[in-house]
Formats: sequence, structure tokens, C-alpha cells
Amino acid sequence: MILALLENLTWGIDPEIFSLGPIAPRWYGVLFAGAFVTGYLFGVKMWKDAGRKVEEMEHILTWILVATVIGARLGHVIFYDPSYYLRNLDQVLAIWNGGLASHGAAIAIIIAMYYLAKKTPKMSFMWLADRVVIPTAIGGAFIRIGNFTNSEIYGHETDAPWGIIFSNLPGPAGMVPRHPTMLYEALLCIIIFAVIWTIYKKYKANPPEGSIFGVFLILLFSGRFLLEYTKIPQADFASDWIFNMGQLLSIPLVLIGLFIVIKTVNWNEKGTNLNRAES
Repeated sequence: MILALLENLTWGIDPEIFSLGPIAPRWYGVLFAGAFVTGYLFGVKMWKDAGRKVEEMEHILTWILVATVIGARLGHVIFYDPSYYLRNLDQVLAIWNGGLASHGAAIAIIIAMYYLAKKTPKMSFMWLADRVVIPTAIGGAFIRIGNFTNSEIYGHETDAPWGIIFSNLPGPAGMVPRHPTMLYEALLCIIIFAVIWTIYKKYKANPPEGSIFGVFLILLFSGRFLLEYTKIPQADFASDWIFNMGQLLSIPLVLIGLFIVIKTVNWNEKGTNLNRAES
């Protein structure tokens, strides 16, 4: 019955919430902001659980936000369409024209976390990473739903009853059911959040260092690797490769996660207490 109701579902909502002269807020922007509000709320809880100052978390979150936007944009420019941006350097910073890559954001966030952990008293990289990826997982669901409102990152044509007709797409592309890959990824993020939050609670807010970070990398990027099979390739120059660009970028992140979980995490012990108030 449910699948029958979903069959031939058409999606064509205006990405703009309203337009008032030059002011035209978009659903994607609201959901992107929602991702960071949610991240802030989880950050406050986790920093209080650790007995650390919320102001410290706010400083870190600000830099993570900056790293996310810069990394996502540069990731798109470098990984998915370098030839276009080499010819149009004035468009590199034109985020409003679209083009953000989650793999670029992931790399930038990891670099930012390493730097921030070094600069913050009584904080290790793994301790910070474990707590950053929890809001990142649920925030990823917000952002992928935002992609859905924009009818972007859609999939191949499909006969599946849950295929969606994205009527905003130009020409014949907007007339056939397609995999709603962005919704698959949103669901993946929700599942990952449930798993890693369970780990966090199981160890009473003090998980073994690296455990949550490693599990996050394995689940997110192995899931991304598989879901890429449903997605329209975003890097045209890689369309004839065995694996597309998204899959190639996912493989090393999965391997890093496996190394952390197998080689560095002591699952029988809680993490190191990094309560700053005790220093």
C-alpha cells in the first residue's frame, strides 16, 4: 500500500521560500543553518558532559563551520570540475551558483580538527573528532534534505516504486522517475547518527578515543561508495572509470576508519578524561 502511494511521486517545489526584491531565502539555506544549530545543541551537551567550557566549543564550532564551507567548495572545484574552474577563476568562490562536495568538507574538517586539538589545552585529536562527527552525522541529513529541495544530487532512472520525478529538471530528465539518492544519503546519516550516539551513551559520554570517529568513517563512506551506483556521475571526466570520483574519494576514508577501529581503539576501556576543569 505504501509503495503504491509513492509510485509516480512528482517533486517540483520552488527552492525559494519566498522572494522579496533581492531577498530570496532558499529551503537549502534554512536546512544548512538547521544543521549547525543542531550541531551547536549537541556540542553544548557533549562539552558539558566533559566538564569543559561551552565557549571553547563555540570557538571550535565556528572554525568547523568555516572549514566545512571552504572545504566543500574547494572539493567541488578540484575533484569534480577542475577544467571549468581553471577557465573561469572568477567562479571559484561563487558558491551561490551551486557546487559543494562532501568529501572536500570531510578533508577540511579533519585538517581543522587536527589544528584545533593542537591549540586547545588538554584536548587530543581523537577526543575532538569523536565529538565533532556526532553532530556532523545528523547535520548531514539536514543538508541532503536540502539537496532534495533543490532537486540536485539525484540518481539514475529507475522502475522502483519509490522513484521520484524531479519536474524541476530541464527537458526529458524531468519526466522520468529517478532514484532519490539524496534521500538515501539522508537516511544513511540518520542511521549512522543512531549508531554512534548509542556508542557515546553506552560508554556514559566517555567512549574509547577514536571509536566514534572510526565507526563514522567506515559507515558513512562505505555507504557513500554503494550509493554512488544509484547517482548520476558528477565528474564527467571520470564517467568511463571503473569507480567514479565519489567512490575513489570514499575508499581511503573507509580504510582510515578501519585502521582506527582495529588498530588504535581499546574497546575495553573508556576514553581518557580530558576534563579541563581538572587541569
